Amino acid sequence: MNHSEMAAKIAEGNGFIAALDQSGGSTPKALTGYGVEADSWKNDDEMFRMIHAMRSRIITSPCFSNQKVIGAILFERTMDGTVDGLPTPKALIERGIVPFIKVDKGLEDEENGVQLMRPMPDLDALLARARKMGVFGTKERSVINLANERGIRQVVAQQFDVARQVLAHDMVPIIEPEVNIKSPERAEADVLLRDALLEELDRLPDGQKVMLKLSIPSEAGLFDSLVDHPKVLKVVALSGGFSRADACAELAKNRGMIASFSRALLSDLRHGMSDEEFDRSLGGAIDEIHAASVAG
Repeated sequence: MNHSEMAAKIAEGNGFIAALDQSGGSTPKALTGYGVEADSWKNDDEMFRMIHAMRSRIITSPCFSNQKVIGAILFERTMDGTVDGLPTPKALIERGIVPFIKVDKGLEDEENGVQLMRPMPDLDALLARARKMGVFGTKERSVINLANERGIRQVVAQQFDVARQVLAHDMVPIIEPEVNIKSPERAEADVLLRDALLEELDRLPDGQKVMLKLSIPSEAGLFDSLVDHPKVLKVVALSGGFSRADACAELAKNRGMIASFSRALLSDLRHGMSDEEFDRSLGGAIDEIHAASVAG
């Protein structure tokens, strides 16, 4: 697939994007959920080898096909690793799956009800390297905990600053201002976020497109104007702490949004499963998430 073919695959949205991008801070929890306890590794290198083995097992599973999985978000170390003897992005592309990379370096402390992204001084170098490896786009995450208009506008402004940097490398950014689904002000935050995103989208030059990764809104259909915006390639949803069943049920109520799930995709997988058990469990999750993604 070339860049244009990848863009068309994402725009058509006949599937979902797998989030395989757990980073240093979330990797121990992901491994524990996979049935690998913390005393199984002695240092970060061993830990990352174990999480890469898990991701490789997922990517090479026969059920992880481009008929239902149209994209995958990678952690930087996963991008730099290999799957079946190929660089991971190339292994995905050969399977007809569009590769993305997580580029944010974590979150700042909360201020004005939000958590901005930490500085990314080496972003241009990472983007150049990823683009050379065939990576289509990026993902960068902020968090919104309260319906604070000033804070939400800061989050969106920072996200679009990074997006412009990504676009300059001929890549497509996935802008991810996650609204905490446990926030007591979730509904109000959804509205403020939608309006701030629309304003920034309208400022993008004609011909440029971004993607949005958003928490499933508390009001079904609230993000329809984002789905329909001419400068949005696709709106994808994060599971945000919902169980897979609940995330899929809520997603199916929202037209034009597809899944980009991590925990909800991987929650039933265990290191000790036989290949048959692993493929059956992963295949069931993929089927459920795909059905919710194409329902709207």
